[in-house]
Amino acid sequence: MSRQLQPELLDSLAADHPDARHSRRDLRLINAIMGNQRWLARTLARFLPAGGRILEIGAGTGELGRRLAAAGLPADGLDFAPRPPDWPPACDWHRADLLTFGGYDRYDAIVGNLIFHHLSDDELSVLGRTLGDSMRVIIACEPARSRFSQRLFACFAPLFLANHVTLHDARISIAAGFRRDELPRLLGLNPAEWDCQCATTLLGAYQMVAVRRARA
Repeated sequence: MSRQLQPELLDSLAADHPDARHSRRDLRLINAIMGNQRWLARTLARFLPAGGRILEIGAGTGELGRRLAAAGLPADGLDFAPRPPDWPPACDWHRADLLTFGGYDRYDAIVGNLIFHHLSDDELSVLGRTLGDSMRVIIACEPARSRFSQRLFACFAPLFLANHVTLHDARISIAAGFRRDELPRLLGLNPAEWDCQCATTLLGAYQMVAVRRARA
């Protein structure tokens, strides 16, 4: 399966639309079942440089940011959306385009949960060039692109009463996901400079950890 990007229904709905609220509830359940946020927090704690500053890209409604803050890993947020009312008070919020954001050089680590798959191959290349030399760690959790993931979600979605928005968007998201070393390659992470580890879980999560190698 080659990567295919298509519009997702949730992006076209007002935040307070009943279908949007239901779909966000579905996403919270999916993240909990797959353990995405737990893995991101645990992995970030392992690889973050001492005293390093964290930026969550595509921070959305703030669930991951709140979990990170509770784990002692306060992260600033970056998103098109306005700052969530319950975003951790000590953490900044940047309302901006992640492809043109000019503040990456203030951060040592970026973390993203289900955001990189929204970007085309060309946009991922732009993002990789934009991150700059200050970035030490990139951690991402995305859909694993496979027919098995599609079938697995189709089997389990009815069990938690996923609505039509979630059913549509999950199929689209998986088709835009990643396999093997695709994400670090698309970001243009030079193997001579970055140690990249990519794995796929049994529940269909694609996990990438990229750590910049120490300069000689």
